[in-house]
Amino acid sequence: MAELHDICYIRLGCPDLEEMVEFSTKVLGLELYERGDDWAFLRADDKTHNICYHRGELSEEVVGFEVASAAVLDEFEQILKQANVSVSVGTDGDCERRKVDGFIAFKDPSGTCVEVCVGPQHTGRRYFPARDAGITEFGHFGIHACEHEASLAFWTQIMGARVSDSIGAASLLRIDPVHHKLALFPSGKVGIQHINFQVASIDDIMRAWYLFQEIGVPIVFGPGRHPTSTAKFLYFRGPDQRVYEYSSGVKKILDEDTYIPRRFDAKPSSFCMWGSKPQIEEFVE
Repeated sequence: MAELHDICYIRLGCPDLEEMVEFSTKVLGLELYERGDDWAFLRADDKTHNICYHRGELSEEVVGFEVASAAVLDEFEQILKQANVSVSVGTDGDCERRKVDGFIAFKDPSGTCVEVCVGPQHTGRRYFPARDAGITEFGHFGIHACEHEASLAFWTQIMGARVSDSIGAASLLRIDPVHHKLALFPSGKVGIQHINFQVASIDDIMRAWYLFQEIGVPIVFGPGRHPTSTAKFLYFRGPDQRVYEYSSGVKKILDEDTYIPRRFDAKPSSFCMWGSKPQIEEFVE
C-alpha cells in the first residue's frame, strides 16, 4: 500500500489577508516567509510554508500531505482512480504556487479538499518567528466528517492511515509514529475543524494562555491534557473564526504490530483528563 510521509501544508481562504498575517505572526507565532498581493506563506519549520493564506472565501480550505517520491504519488493516483475518486493533477503553474515538484488533488467522502504532493521546497534555514511561541513543528489538523464512516474507511483503507484511538465516533489517525496527524470529527460541516502546532513545553502553553487573556484572543478549550495522546493543550480562535491549537508532549506509538486502538466515551473527560470543559461543538456532541 502507498504511504503518506507527513502532513505538509494547509491552504486557507480569508477575506482579510492583512488581518490573518498579523494574527499568524504576532499571535500564533509563525514566520512570514513570502508575500504576494493576494497570498502569504507562513511557516514553523524549514519549509517555505505550513499555511498559505489567500484572499478568498472562508470555505476555501485545502489540507496537504507529502509523499516520499514521485513513484508513490503516481501509485496514490492509480489507487484513487481505481476507487472511483475523481483526481486532478497539478499544472506547472499550480506546482509553482505551492512550491512543490508535483501534486494531485481530490476530495474525501465528506467533501474535504485534499492535495498529496511530492518535493515541497525547503529553505535551508530554520524559521524565525515574530513572537517566540515555542513552536517546534506543524503538528496535525482535524477535519469535519459529515460522512464519518465513509471518510474513516477512505482514510484507513485507501490513504493508509491507522486508527490510534477514538472518542465516541471521532477518530484519531496516525501516518507515522506520532499518535495522530489527522483527526476526523463527525459533523454536519465540511473542511478543517482545527489546526495544531506543537510547542516545546507546558511553559509555552501557559505563557500563551496568559497572553491571550490579556490581548483578548478567545480561548475555547484548555489548558488541559488529552488522555488519548497524553499531550498538554490549548485551543483558541483566530479572527477567521477557525480553531487553532498548541500542544506539547504528544505520545508516539512505536509498537506498530501489537498496538490496539482504544475507545473512549464521548464525554468531556475523554478530551481532557484535568477537567477543562471544551467550548467546541464537535468535542461535546
